[in-house]
Amino acid sequence: MPVARIESLDHEGRGVTHHEGKVIFVDGALPGETVDFSPYRRKSSYELAQISRILRSSPQRVTPRCRYFGYCGGCSMQHLDVSAQASVKQRVLEDALWHVGRVKPETVFAPLVGPGWGYRYRARLSVRYVARKGGVLVGFREKRSSYVADMDSCEVLPPHVSALLPKLRTLIDGLSLRDRLPQIEIAIGGEREEQMTVLVFRILEKMTAADEAALRAFGDAQRVLIYVQEGGPETATPFWPLPMPELAYSLPDFGVRLAFAPTEFTQVNHGINRSLLRRAMSLLAPQPGERIADMFCGLGNFSLPIASLGADVVGIEGADALVKRAARNADANGLGERCRFAVANLFDTSEQSLAKLGHFDKMLIDPPREGAVELCKALPHAADDAAPQRIVYVSCNPATLARDLAVLVHEKGYRVRGAGIANMFPQTSHVESIALIERN
Repeated sequence: MPVARIESLDHEGRGVTHHEGKVIFVDGALPGETVDFSPYRRKSSYELAQISRILRSSPQRVTPRCRYFGYCGGCSMQHLDVSAQASVKQRVLEDALWHVGRVKPETVFAPLVGPGWGYRYRARLSVRYVARKGGVLVGFREKRSSYVADMDSCEVLPPHVSALLPKLRTLIDGLSLRDRLPQIEIAIGGEREEQMTVLVFRILEKMTAADEAALRAFGDAQRVLIYVQEGGPETATPFWPLPMPELAYSLPDFGVRLAFAPTEFTQVNHGINRSLLRRAMSLLAPQPGERIADMFCGLGNFSLPIASLGADVVGIEGADALVKRAARNADANGLGERCRFAVANLFDTSEQSLAKLGHFDKMLIDPPREGAVELCKALPHAADDAAPQRIVYVSCNPATLARDLAVLVHEKGYRVRGAGIANMFPQTSHVESIALIERN
């Protein structure tokens, strides 16, 4: 059986080593460890493998808290000390910036970290009726599989949501459409005694009167709000109780409160989102009289803090529903006069379409995983007075961040003043990051 010393971790949290001219990715292995490994997929230049035996263990290895770790695909790094996870993710970010973009930040920001457990205020659970496993399964997907993991708890969900998993199994098992209910989306808003938990049941056929009664009773007993969704996210409608109170989260540092629908995008980790916003506003430094663009603005998570600091904001987003939500949030917080929101496809940005928006002193970019390469290409050269003097880029994908920064640095003449990670998803390999880019 082959033996190897693990050199590093990749962007999916797998140990990386080399053996007989191939790169080997070893599930569950940590840097510095010596392991026996067994390949389960072979390609010409690399292999995917699992540990057969750990011959020398890393001092950073810990016992996973969750009994489903390694079976459930929701987490990939519970075997690594949570403080070390941030260091590993910082290394993944720096490696991506250099190897993909040939970019090196002048400063490495200290990582933004928070609690390692119970942080996940948003989640999408899969549901499947499996007779041979005794009924309904509710949870995340199994590792390397489309099957639903057989689980009764989850350590990254808040404890009160984790406790719902076996109760949801029992509830759905008693419904007439137990095999026509593939998904439950969870969204949590508010704090402490004002906290609200919403469950959005995705249903593929109409409920019977008995089904409806069971859902209402479950909502009352578990003190959760229930939506049903018969089609796409836009079809999610309040079911119980009625009238339905509004979901929202607050940003106390900026004195704003943002309302949202349970199927609209918000960050899963409220604590890290607040830390990320503090850093973003510190780097962007909005000033009264400045005109600042918030690209991929969503429901106003960055727009409203920028406006609260006195700048005028133009928020651009591809989804009409989110643009309307952002405008309502601005008005509700008394910031409507400083905010303007518009719908545009930022993946199809050109120099002409960007110029039509007018001059921006600064810009914040917070794209999805696909990044913002067309937007970066459309920006004026940093030597042009029309170019934003400062850009803050928030990313959820180091590879596309590196690609986009390469455009800004090598084609547009900007400098990367600093970059660092925010551990938005502890116990997983997901890398959230923030970078500051400036004109010379």
